[in-house]
Amino acid sequence: MPSIRTSLESDVPAIAAIYTHHVLHGTGTFEIDPPSSQDMAARRADVLAKGLPYLVAEEDGRVLGFAYCNWFKPRPAYRFSAEDSIYLAPDAAGRGLGRQLLTALAEQAQARGVRKLIAVIGDSANAGSIGVHRALGFEQVGVIRSCGWKFERWLDIVLMEKALGAGDSQPPV
Repeated sequence: MPSIRTSLESDVPAIAAIYTHHVLHGTGTFEIDPPSSQDMAARRADVLAKGLPYLVAEEDGRVLGFAYCNWFKPRPAYRFSAEDSIYLAPDAAGRGLGRQLLTALAEQAQARGVRKLIAVIGDSANAGSIGVHRALGFEQVGVIRSCGWKFERWLDIVLMEKALGAGDSQPPV
């Protein structure tokens, strides 16, 4: 049975390999060139330095997926809104790991003061990502059509959001 845990530096090669697959073969990310393991390590360190969660799904010592959130925008007014990212190894899809990762990520983000989790989903045909977000209470708030060009075609992004904790019902503490 897979477990969800905080990522370790030693997980970075597996995280980079999973992400490389999605860069080269998927439309969930609009990156064209896969970042190196060093780049992925720096991105992970940046997220953790901000006090935000960076998680992995692991089974029998193998990283099957990862999820993290980062501030939605760098300006201070956005400091209670974070964007989530979730990626699974190709052979790990369809097992409920995305749901487990996103559930744990939302819980940990809320514990760190995040009030709004935002999904910026690459490709309006990305039924898996849209479905897992919808199943966990995210609402679609928009589609930006044809804003990315990858694999010789235009791609949309789907915007979804979910309030965490008190959401906007009261001021942050």
